[in-house]
Amino acid sequence: MFLSDIVQIFRYNKLMNVKTTVQMPEALPLSKIIGPSIILLGLGLGSGELILWPYLVSKYGLGIIWAALIGITLQFFINMEIERYTLVKGESIFVGFARKFKHAPYWFIFSTFVAWFWPGIIATSAKIFSELVGIENFQYVGIVALILIGVILSLGKSLYKTVEGFQKILIIVGVPIIVFITLVIARQGDYVALTKGLVGIGEGYRFLPKGIDLLVLLGALAYSGAGGNLNLAQSFYIKEKGYGMCKGSVGISSVILNKAKKIELEGKTFKLNKANLDRFNGWWRNINLEHLLVFLITGSLTIMVVALLAYATVYGFGIDEKGVGFILSEAEAIRTNVLPFFSVLFMLFISLMLFGTQLTVLDSTSRIIAENIAIIEEKTNLSDTYYTIVWLQIVTGILVFLSGYRDPITLVVTGAVINAAAMFVHIIMTYLLNKSSLYKEVQTKLWRKIIIALAAIIFGVLLIYSLYNAFAKI
Repeated sequence: MFLSDIVQIFRYNKLMNVKTTVQMPEALPLSKIIGPSIILLGLGLGSGELILWPYLVSKYGLGIIWAALIGITLQFFINMEIERYTLVKGESIFVGFARKFKHAPYWFIFSTFVAWFWPGIIATSAKIFSELVGIENFQYVGIVALILIGVILSLGKSLYKTVEGFQKILIIVGVPIIVFITLVIARQGDYVALTKGLVGIGEGYRFLPKGIDLLVLLGALAYSGAGGNLNLAQSFYIKEKGYGMCKGSVGISSVILNKAKKIELEGKTFKLNKANLDRFNGWWRNINLEHLLVFLITGSLTIMVVALLAYATVYGFGIDEKGVGFILSEAEAIRTNVLPFFSVLFMLFISLMLFGTQLTVLDSTSRIIAENIAIIEEKTNLSDTYYTIVWLQIVTGILVFLSGYRDPITLVVTGAVINAAAMFVHIIMTYLLNKSSLYKEVQTKLWRKIIIALAAIIFGVLLIYSLYNAFAKI
């Protein structure tokens, strides 16, 4: 080895402040790494895909659907930069943030809790299920659902496998049912409207309709995927899946069924040589393909299908529903145009998919908060802290239900706007972290940097403009 190589490796290792190992593990084939993106897709299904974008389409038509596809595409690139860090470093991105930004753990604890304690997703699920079975007060159904989620998370032997398995079942069963119903109901004119909407041509407007609530649009953009700090949770899931330098990582397990295991927060990286760079490139190709197929392509198609269904069943029929009433109107249109059985099936699976999203949200947010607490307190036993946070959030959600909130869409939009602000912050932080702590040879290419910068600008400008307009009306 040349002296310059030794100096370079020393410089990088000092910069990254992590242990080094001899080599990067060999890349696994695509079939063995599918999983983390399913969880992230499930997070997106219950917020943007099933609620906010169909809600906007029911009011303004399909001329705005282009923005949803831009939103999920931007999130694809944001997510991959998060995965890049953990793939190389063998640790969650929050450990890196804490090294570079002294007070980062406090910010992530605060911004995650404030953005997600609003139980908007499970409130929507509870409202739909309550309408289906004839229960008047959906809040109590929401409370029971939150407690059930806590029980499921507490009893799962391997937390990652519990969440991944739950989302796989819901997506594999639920999405095809919604696609089938949409294909039966949608007419040729609806597909034409969808095609025009992809290039921003609406009915009487281009790109954005007059009077659209920018705060709702901002929230929908943030929820064109996971949204907010939940994008960062992808770091946990690829760590527990064993991507790259995370091979052999130990995950959180049930404190009831299993003995809590020590979880190493600090990762390890590889020595800089051609063999390891070749292995990194193999991993990078495969995880990009996994995220492209599962998150971007499947997510984009799902957004278009549910938006098309909302357009075909609600828009232009003189229905002016507030909140999530548009979903109930969709169900009524399905009952009339197809069969009552499919209307029931639609409501049931929408409710279940939203339930699954809330379960994953609760898992992801509790992981984020628990790990950042562990970083501050230098703990390695995350399980106790994790489950404490899970049940604390459940109790908080129950208190929100009992406080008298009646409209779930208000909770969803409130959380979405806060998450848009969180996204603006973590996009910049991730870029700076990767630039300063990863080998130059594995850093992002220029064209990806441009896309990341564009994402930060879009969220920053929309956030400032939306908040300005909101305060101007007060």
